[in-house]
Amino acid sequence: MSATRAAAGSPVFASCAITGGMSVPGQSAAIPITPAQIVDSAVGAHAAGAAIVHLHVREPESGRPSSDLGLFREVIAGVGERCDAIVQPTSGGGVGMTIEERARVVTECRPEMATFNCGSFNFGIFGVRHRPEMAPWEIEYLEGTREYVFRNTFADTYRLSELFREAGTKPEYEVYDVGHLYNLAHLAERDLVDFPIHVQFVLGVLGANRAELHQLEHMLRTAEDLFGAEGMTWSAAGVGYPGQFHLAACALMLGGHVRVGLEDNLRVTLEKRAESNGELVEKAVGLAAMLDREWVGPEGAREILGLAER
Repeated sequence: MSATRAAAGSPVFASCAITGGMSVPGQSAAIPITPAQIVDSAVGAHAAGAAIVHLHVREPESGRPSSDLGLFREVIAGVGERCDAIVQPTSGGGVGMTIEERARVVTECRPEMATFNCGSFNFGIFGVRHRPEMAPWEIEYLEGTREYVFRNTFADTYRLSELFREAGTKPEYEVYDVGHLYNLAHLAERDLVDFPIHVQFVLGVLGANRAELHQLEHMLRTAEDLFGAEGMTWSAAGVGYPGQFHLAACALMLGGHVRVGLEDNLRVTLEKRAESNGELVEKAVGLAAMLDREWVGPEGAREILGLAER
C-alpha cells in the first residue's frame, strides 16, 4: 500500500472533461458539440464545483472531433469571459498531425495548463455499442480504432516539452500505463520537466491500464518512487462507469484530486445516464464531503498547482 493518505480537511479540486476527442455524439445527447454548447457545459461544470475544465472541440455541423484552432480560440475565450475556471485544452491532436500542429493550441493560445500525453499506446473504442441515432461516420470512426495507435514518441515528447516551456503553460502529464511514468522520468533526466509536476492517471482505456483500484495504487507508488511525494500533485480519471467514481473515491482517500466528465463516462448511476457535466461534478463534490476533504475552486487549485499569474 502507498504511504500517501489524505488528511481530514485537506483540500481537493476537480477537473471536468467536457466533450472528449474519442467519443462520438451518438453515444449520448448530453455530449456538447458546438462551441456555444461546450462553453455552456464548461460554465455549468464550474458552477457545480469544477476548478479545471478540460477541453476538446468538435465540428459544429457533424460533431466529429476536431483540432481546429479557431474553434479552440472561440471556446477558450467564451469560457474565460463567463467564469474563472482553469481552462485546460488538449494537445492530443488528431490522426496524422505533426507535434507542431498538435501543440498549436499551446503555442498560439498560451493557456495556463494543457494536457501532455506521456507515451504511445493502442486506443480502442470499437467496443462501444452502436446506437440507432449514430451517423454512419460515427460507426466507421469507432470501428476504425481497431487499428489506431495513439502516437506519442520520445521525439514528440521532447519537442512538446520545449513548446510548453516556451509558452509558459503548465503540463498536466497524462499517464495511461505504468511505462508512461518511466517515459516521464526520462524527460526529467533530460531537464525537460519543471517540478513540481501534476500527473493525471487515466485508467480504463482499452489498450492501456484498467480502471482498478490496485492498478491506481501501483501507479501512484511508482510515481512517488520516481518523483517524490513532494515533487508532484496528482489526480485520477476512470474511464466508464463505475470506474470514474470508484477511482474518484480512491483518489480522495489517498490524497489526490479527481477528474470526472462526459469525455470519460456517460452515467451518474448504474441506472441513470448523466444529463450534464455538472451532474457528474456534483456527485464528485458529494463524495468529497463524505470523505472529509475540503473542496476548493479555481483559486485554491491554482495555489495547489503553483500556477503563476498570467
